[in-house]
Amino acid sequence: MFPAENLRDWRGEKVIDPDGDKIGELEAVYVDTATDQPAFATVRVGFVGRHRLGFVPLDGATVSPSAVRVRYGKKLVSDAPSIDTDGELTAADEPGVFSHYNLQYLTGASGERRLARR
Repeated sequence: MFPAENLRDWRGEKVIDPDGDKIGELEAVYVDTATDQPAFATVRVGFVGRHRLGFVPLDGATVSPSAVRVRYGKKLVSDAPSIDTDGELTAADEPGVFSHYNLQYLTGASGERRLARR
C-alpha cells in the first residue's frame, strides 16, 4: 500500500472505478487507527448544489498521474454511507461504512475508533 501522506496530495483528483468511470473527486483520506495505513477515502459525489462525501475502501487502489482507481463500482460507491461536505464521520456510523462493503469492523480493546481523517 502507498503512504497516507502521498494520498493527501491527490485531493481533488478523480476517483474512478474498475471500468474507468468517474465516481467523483478525492476529498480526504481516512487511516486505520491501528496501523496508520490508508483505509478509506471520501469522494465528492452528487449533483451541483447537492454534493456529499461518500466512503470508498482503498484496499487494492492504484494511482495514475491524474486519478485514483478503486476496486469498487460507481453504483456501489454512490450508494455507500456518506456525510455532508462539511460533516464528520461519527463513531456510531463507522460500522455501517465497513458493512456496506462487507468488510469486518473491529474496534480496539478499549473500544477506540477505527478510522481517523488525515
